[in-house]
Order: sequence, then structure tokens, then C-alpha cells
Amino acid sequence: MIEGLKPYPAYIESGQQWLGSIPSHWALLPNRAIFDEVKDRYHPREEMLSVTITRGIVRQKSLLADSSKKDSSNLNKAAYKLVLPHDIAYNKMRAWQGAIGAASLRGIISPAYVVMRPRAEANAWFYHHLYRTPSFAKEAERWSYGITSDMWCLRPEHFKVIVSVLPPLDEQASIVRFLGSANLKIDRFIRAKRNLIGLLNEQKQAIIHRAVTRGLNAVVKLRPSGIPWIGEIPTHWEIKRIKYLLRELDDRSKTGAEILLSMRMHHGLVVFSEHFSRPPQAASLVGFKIVKPGQIVVNRMQAGNGVIYPSNLTGLVSPDYAVLEPLTDVNVDFLGELFRSRTIRTKFRSESKGLGTGSSGFLRLYNDRFGAISIAMPPRAEQDVILQGLGEKLADLNAAIARTEREIALMQEYRTRLTADIVTGKLDVREAAARLPEVGEGAKLSADTDTIDEELSEEAELYDT
Repeated sequence: MIEGLKPYPAYIESGQQWLGSIPSHWALLPNRAIFDEVKDRYHPREEMLSVTITRGIVRQKSLLADSSKKDSSNLNKAAYKLVLPHDIAYNKMRAWQGAIGAASLRGIISPAYVVMRPRAEANAWFYHHLYRTPSFAKEAERWSYGITSDMWCLRPEHFKVIVSVLPPLDEQASIVRFLGSANLKIDRFIRAKRNLIGLLNEQKQAIIHRAVTRGLNAVVKLRPSGIPWIGEIPTHWEIKRIKYLLRELDDRSKTGAEILLSMRMHHGLVVFSEHFSRPPQAASLVGFKIVKPGQIVVNRMQAGNGVIYPSNLTGLVSPDYAVLEPLTDVNVDFLGELFRSRTIRTKFRSESKGLGTGSSGFLRLYNDRFGAISIAMPPRAEQDVILQGLGEKLADLNAAIARTEREIALMQEYRTRLTADIVTGKLDVREAAARLPEVGEGAKLSADTDTIDEELSEEAELYDT
């Protein structure tokens, strides 16, 4: 992908820390000389758009379809701003986190967002890539102001004084073409790896489902459970309602000084700062729920998707999560595996209530309905045996999944570094781009958009979009 790429023949110092040295023939200009701010309002019938960190500018309806959030826009959209294809738009409160990009769509965005229209000598897609680099994020942070990090705001007047590079227009087009081609290859690689992980997880879930609903003995005697959706169970297992196994706690932080935890699909309960580069949007963690080892945390809006995990950590979780502790002698790790098995997830989804239906609905699994669900439980000693057996059976699968996830992470890091080196002029792609076909705007945008964004689906209670 980078074979034959070399630096430019001559460089000059830009005087801008976020840019470093730049090709000597590139111009340096404040953004007010490259963009015009646009405040075109009174288009309430246009499609709603959102500016996101990982996807750039997207249709709001597609964003909501991938998360448990609901539409929080005003009914009266007269004040919303019109965005045209090739405009640059950003979220004032989150530009320093990467919520900025070029539009490939026509629509309207929140009045709190900023719309900048490139002048004739500027290619919007070049600046889409430039402004989504880590170095620009730091520059945007430097120019953002507010009392706390979740209140930092990149005002239009400050965006306009940020100094950016302006390569010749044909060179901007070459860079966009090269990155579009590179992104197609990278996305194809990542998509294949994600498909592999999906297959491995399906195989893993089949093994887990068999173990937590039948045990490890392949010839165990079965009896009717008396509950249609459960079916047959081992003769020595018992049917119990969850409310007799677990109780909900509501222990709140008084200082907000504890470690913030987060739940990630297929990863469990993790330390937030180790998995997310941005700080939490919540102004204070006071009032967040305290969770301790041996307890179980449930994302009420994602329980039907298996976002329910036991904890081996002490910290804080969203106030919208449920924290549960055992009422009797039970292995919470076994319960976690059981609650994420296929039939239980289906039952959780059917018992979730709220506004809307399906994945786009604002649905919650409330505690009374959760507690009333009956499950099949093996004796305590057998719970431990099942977990030990699962650990042995799944070791190779877990290793393969971890290895594939690392390959994806390395490729994403490579994409970030490659993009930054090219848009700041550290590598010359003009000759390489001349040999490439023109790419569509979907490739120009890129962002691994074929997958559901975890920051939306799993952190909806902590972050806006």
C-alpha cells in the first residue's frame, strides 16, 4: 500500500505544532481564508443528520437504528442548519474528540453545530481526512474552552484562526484518491476479520448454550421444564425465578472519585480509560452506581443483546444500569454465561418494554419483569464444573478471537498513521494516485461503517451523539 512512497523533495517548518514540517510548495492559511461559515436555516423538511466521532456525518435515522437512543431533536426544526454535500460540519462540544467531517448528504443538523463551506481552492474530502487526525484533535482541544472537559467548546471564531495547510487543488484530489483506495483495502481487510470473529463467536455461543442449558454430560437424562421457551432440562436441575437468586442494589457514589467502568460487547465490564480514548461526557460521576466484585451489571436497554456481565472490579457504572448481588449461593460467572445464551437473550428482549419496537425502539428490561423470569439452575457444585469445562473447551476459540481483534486494531492504527502522514505532507502520493481509479464518496468517508459503533450501542447512557 505504501510501496514506493517517499517524502517530498523539500520542506519548510510550518510553525504549527500539530502540522510540523510541510512540503515547501504547500500554503499555510488560517481557516477563515479557506472556509466560509454558513448559517442557512428554515429548512425543517430536510432529512436530519448527525455528526459522529467514528462515522463523520451520517443520517440520524441510521444512527438511531444502531443504538438504544431515541430522537431528542426539537419538533420545531426551523432553527436547524442546512448542510450541503461537500460542506464541513462539526459538533462544537466534541470537535476535539473527532466529531467533524465532510458531508456526502444534504440535510439539517443541530443549531449547536457549525457548518463551514470550503472555498473554490479547497477539497472538502482532503479536510475531512485532515481534521479527523489525532494531531488536529489536539489542536481543536487547544482552542476549545469551557469549565470542564465535557463543556469544552470549539467556537466558530476560534476554528477560523486555526492555521491549516492548503496544498494545490490537484494535489488535494490526489491525496483524496489515494486515501480512498487505501481505505477500500483496509475496510475489506477489517470486514473479513470481523466476519471471522462473528463466526468464531457463533461457534463459541453454541458451545456455551449447550453447557449452560444441558450441562457437560452429553447423555444426561432430561425432563420437561414446564416452561415452553425453556423446554427440557436435566432431571436434577431446578427451575427458579431470578428474583429469588439476585436482588438489585442502589449504592451511589458521593464523591465520584472511584474508577469509571464500562460494559463492552464480548469484553465484559472493563475500566473505561483502558478502552476509550475520550473522557466521559458526564460532568460529574457523583450519583453513579457503585459496583463490586461478585455482583452483576445489566445494561437495561441492551440486556437482550447480551450486555450483562459479572464484575471482578470495583468502580462506578452508569446510573441507568442495574447492579445486582446474589441472594443465595450461586456462581455469578455461571449466571453471566446463562444470561448471555441465545434463549435467555430472546426472553429478555420479549420482556423489555418502552417506546417503539425492535432495535430502534427505546426499550428497557425493568427489574420487576427481569426478576419474574424463570431459569433452569444446576446445583452449585455443577455450576463450577460447567464453568471449568467451558474454560477448557473455549481456550482455543478465545485465543483465535483475541488474535483477530488485535489484527484489526493494528490495521486501524496503521490507517490512522498513514492518513496523518499523507495529509500533513510527510509522504508524497502524487505518482501513486495517478495510477489509481477515482473512488466514490463512500470510500472517501471510510470509518469501518459496516459495524455497529460500540460507543453508541453500549455507552448510550453516558454520551450524546
